[in-house]
Amino acid sequence: MQLPSQQVAVLEAASADEATSVDALAAATDLPPETVTGAVFELEDEGLVAVSERVDETVTLTDEGVEYAGDALPEVRLYEAALAAGADEESTQMGQVIGTSGLEGPQVDIALSNYARKGYGTIDSGEITADPDADPAADAEADALAALADAGETPVDAVDIDSDTVDQLERRGLVDRHESTVRDVTLTERAVTELMAGIETSETVGEVTPELLTSGEWEDVEFADYNVEADAERFDGGKVHILRQTAERVKDTLVGMGFQEMDGPHVDADFWINDCLFMPQDHPARTHWDRFALENPTHIDDLPPDLVDRVERAHKEGVGPDGEGYHSPWDEDFARALALRGHTTSLSTRYLSGEEVGDLEPPQRYFSVEKVYRNDTLDPTHLLEFFQIEGWVMAEDLSVRDLMGTFEEFYSQFGIEDIQFKPHYNPYTEPSFELFGTHPTTGELVEIGNSGIFREEMLEPLGVECDVMAWGLALERLLMLMYGFEDIRDIHGTLCDLELLRETEVTY
Repeated sequence: MQLPSQQVAVLEAASADEATSVDALAAATDLPPETVTGAVFELEDEGLVAVSERVDETVTLTDEGVEYAGDALPEVRLYEAALAAGADEESTQMGQVIGTSGLEGPQVDIALSNYARKGYGTIDSGEITADPDADPAADAEADALAALADAGETPVDAVDIDSDTVDQLERRGLVDRHESTVRDVTLTERAVTELMAGIETSETVGEVTPELLTSGEWEDVEFADYNVEADAERFDGGKVHILRQTAERVKDTLVGMGFQEMDGPHVDADFWINDCLFMPQDHPARTHWDRFALENPTHIDDLPPDLVDRVERAHKEGVGPDGEGYHSPWDEDFARALALRGHTTSLSTRYLSGEEVGDLEPPQRYFSVEKVYRNDTLDPTHLLEFFQIEGWVMAEDLSVRDLMGTFEEFYSQFGIEDIQFKPHYNPYTEPSFELFGTHPTTGELVEIGNSGIFREEMLEPLGVECDVMAWGLALERLLMLMYGFEDIRDIHGTLCDLELLRETEVTY
């Protein structure tokens, strides 16, 4: 009997008494595992080997998991710092506790998002408490990290860790879980008989080369069979993130509705972010608890002096014969303070004032789909940074009916037909209302945006003499309605579910 050399090598390395894995055969024959797998399938077709399959699942710590195994989980470090600050007796300033914990960058977000989930305490309005009865030594995730740090890559069923804990660690990116198909090979009686009789090695060619073609030798050689069932290494190619894909779709939709795109700085003066919106300087949203100020540089150099005067007058005295203003202090130095924009309405004020593209004559339509930054408490619908769909229309005699109709037209492009409206208060719009959509999985109403007609106190200092209707919509909330996501941390951020992103089908 004649067989290709790789098949002969596999037969000679295999056993009739006990099963041998493909990896073991590859090591014994010095052949690549994929070559051995192909040979095994061919031998199975010839009735020379029996093949059995099983799925092995292993887990191993990621680099981040190794770090936390040796350094403690961020939420445990936050809890220990909270105890040291006396938060088990009364609520303490969260910023103070974070500062003493030594947590930095993404670790702060991770600690905050897991602190209450594990029952270590509460976080509310910038205050933190610590439950004195909480026991970090009984933290299942911390124990699992310690066990895996000692074991290295190991089968899941070889460690005493429950599946829910492994799932949570995988979602947090602290462990990698691998599933692999293991094939075990056993010689058949026929193979034993043929080996005893003697098997000769035949010369086969595995690929067609230019030399074979030009020399004509391809006509005389024996080609190896090509096995389309042989294992191949999996490669997960890169793809555009689903959030970016939806952002581009939103842009296409708004351009199709006649809008032009705005652009502008992520870091801007409080003047453009809030003062031009007729937002009083003592408004709670303008404190350090809600905004991210810059340490260096701290202030903008140039602001239009005439516009600054008009905005200051609107804040202090109001606009028009019946205007009241806020009768509260207004500080130009505060207006010059730099911060990460809390909404992209800062772009709208720049464009409406004529600073970006010159004076605009109605009708005009502008939009942006850009990131904004807020010091919010992390939860399934809030992140510290997210995408806002900003838009406004400048025209004569606009009404709330025009605004509602715009939303109905926009959301219908995404298959969302059940928008609901609720009256609301904004310092810069009157009338104002919030938008809600029904979550396709939970059936709950989800707030998806805020809108209204810009007030005269905002428009008059900017030099706008007609109506402007405007809105700020949440891109991530749109994804929740489109795809049924219940937690926006699954689609971006430190807890992002990569497998979910790979498998979610983009709909157009």
